[in-house]
Amino acid sequence: MSEFAFDVSIQDFEAKVLLPAETVPVVVDFWAPWCEPCKVLKPMLEKLAEEYKGRFLLAMVNSDENPELAQHFGVRSIPSVKVLFQGQLVDEFNGVLPEGQIREFLDRIALPVGPGGNLREEAAALVAEGKLEEALARLVEASKAKPDDQAVQLDAIDVLLQLGRNDEAKQLLAGEYTNEPDRANALRARLALAAGAADTGEIEARLAANPTDHAARLELSRAYAAQSRFREAMEAALEVAVRDRLFDEGAGRKALLQLFEALGGSEQYDDLIREFRRKLSAALN
Repeated sequence: MSEFAFDVSIQDFEAKVLLPAETVPVVVDFWAPWCEPCKVLKPMLEKLAEEYKGRFLLAMVNSDENPELAQHFGVRSIPSVKVLFQGQLVDEFNGVLPEGQIREFLDRIALPVGPGGNLREEAAALVAEGKLEEALARLVEASKAKPDDQAVQLDAIDVLLQLGRNDEAKQLLAGEYTNEPDRANALRARLALAAGAADTGEIEARLAANPTDHAARLELSRAYAAQSRFREAMEAALEVAVRDRLFDEGAGRKALLQLFEALGGSEQYDDLIREFRRKLSAALN
């Protein structure tokens, strides 16, 4: 479930479907757990709802649990898809269509791409190229066009953290992100890591003199994380787990888990997290 795709019952149909349909097309998918074609169509529609980013909303109705709604909309077989917009039934189809045909159907009914519609993708590409200031400018522009888009706001906070502009990030993270609470919490955890700033050179010198100083190695991991040197931070924490998994009640493992949590909301770190989850698992087994 997400802000673009959600389950609906007769109790919340007005709040989740009829009211939003005044301003955005709502695609209502009537399905049932026993329906095999529904198992093909439903995840396809959910994926496309995420891809279209609010140009339509997807409301999924279990017709077995809500027969009154199915009867009201004249559903005779499932899956059955109805599109509501501005108080009208504007389009519909029954059964499973190929994804290409569904895209054509959605393109007919979805809202047009508004100003800033592709700016988030442009920003992500710029981040990948290391052009953080340019990426932030794109996200600011996108946020002006869609001020309620929490995903864009969190993207901007992510970039601010990478730029070391932690005070600005902290101020923005003070708000509530009800649509994306997990990612907001992950960014708050990243911000907390930034408080571990220290002179890495001095700690590295201590470790060179005494490689078994696990406390210093964990301190170095925190310092690397504060500088957004996350691979090095994970390597240092993993080294502690490998050398002495029981040190300070498993502090190396805990440090890695904290890093996983802090980076978990950012797609750019997914591969890094997977890599070190595997390494940690291998070290502990």
